Amino acid sequence: LRKGPESPWMPIVAEQVSFVDPPARLFFAEGWMLGLPFSAFHRYVGPDATFRVKVASLVTLVDAKGAEMNRSETVTLFNDMCLLAPATLVDRGIAWEETGPREVRAAFANEGNTVSAVLAFDDSGALVDFVSDDRSRTTDGRTHERCRWSTPVLGWQMLDGYRLPARAEAVWGDPASAFAYARFEILDVEYDTGDEPG
Repeated sequence: LRKGPESPWMPIVAEQVSFVDPPARLFFAEGWMLGLPFSAFHRYVGPDATFRVKVASLVTLVDAKGAEMNRSETVTLFNDMCLLAPATLVDRGIAWEETGPREVRAAFANEGNTVSAVLAFDDSGALVDFVSDDRSRTTDGRTHERCRWSTPVLGWQMLDGYRLPARAEAVWGDPASAFAYARFEILDVEYDTGDEPG
C-alpha cells in the first residue's frame, strides 16, 4: 500500500472474508508505517460500512463511516464479486448493458446502495479491468473525494482449482492523474459453497 504517488510502498499482509447471502465483506490488513505497526479494517455488513486505521493498536488515524463509505464499499464488494466469485454475478440485483465489443457496464444494488462500473475483457474473455466513478477516497476518515477507481488485473492463475487473479492493482484517478496505491497477490483461497456434508 501507499498513500500517494510519491509515497513509499508499505508491505502488508491482508485477510478477507466475504459472504454472499446476504452480501458482506470483512477485510483486515497489517503492516508497518514509519517504523510503527498499523492495522486497517474494512467492514461492510448490511447497508453500513466502516473503515478504521490504527497505529500500534492504540492511536486511531482513520475512522470513516456514513453514506460515502457505504457507497464506496458497495463498489468494493461488487469488485470482489467480479474478480473472486463470478458465479455470484447471476443476480437480479445487477443490471447489465453492453457498451462495446469487449466491454459492459453493470449497475449493482445492495441494501439501498446502488453503484455502477465498466468491466473490460481481453480477447480470451478474461476480465482485465474494473472501473467505477462511485468510490470515494479518504485519508483521514472525515473528508471524502469522489475519484475514479479501477482494478487492472495483471494476470490470472489456477489456485486450489479456481481461476483467480494472480496479481492486480487498485488505482485512483482518471488516466491523466492515475496512480496505483495498492498491489495485490493472492496467496491462498478457500470457498465454502455449502455443498459439504454435515
